[in-house]
Amino acid sequence: MKIGLYFGSFNPIHVGHLIIANHMVEHSDLDQIWMVVTPHNPHKKKNSLLDNHHRLMLVNIALEDYPKIKSSKVEFDLPQPSYTVNTLAHITEKFPNNSFSLIMGEDNLKSLHRWKNYETILENHDIYVYPRISDGKVETRFDNHPKIHKVDAPIVEISSTFIRKSIKEKINIRPLLSQNVWEYLDEMNFYKK
Repeated sequence: MKIGLYFGSFNPIHVGHLIIANHMVEHSDLDQIWMVVTPHNPHKKKNSLLDNHHRLMLVNIALEDYPKIKSSKVEFDLPQPSYTVNTLAHITEKFPNNSFSLIMGEDNLKSLHRWKNYETILENHDIYVYPRISDGKVETRFDNHPKIHKVDAPIVEISSTFIRKSIKEKINIRPLLSQNVWEYLDEMNFYKK
């Protein structure tokens, strides 16, 4: 089975994440998408994250109606901070009958050359890139790379940071979240302080 790994802190998961994941699984040769909840991204401050199990619960709730999209907590048991190259090695060893690809926004592709052991990632895994509006340019070495596939997906400019800030400021952002995700956040009083 060909599986696309969509990494994120999902703090919280929103409709933009679902639009991208669903588009990737429906409009590419990927059989499934695994949304990998990252405990600690080396490039983000940890103090703004909800607890791991709450973010995983939100992803599970959001995916109830998407049978081709699964959640994954594979990084919860790996050394922190999590580096993609280590997670890919672990998951490939754990699930040897599957082939794993990365899903990333074009903004991440622009910084791929700074990732730990990015050459190893490109050697062993395909990368599916969805468009993002961002500054900077993609390194020319990635322009026609046989392992990098640009997918004509909708551009979704919704950020979890915007959602957290809006909730804190008591601004209605309910259309940006699945109904069940909104209810869980509201019930648990997340992001209100």
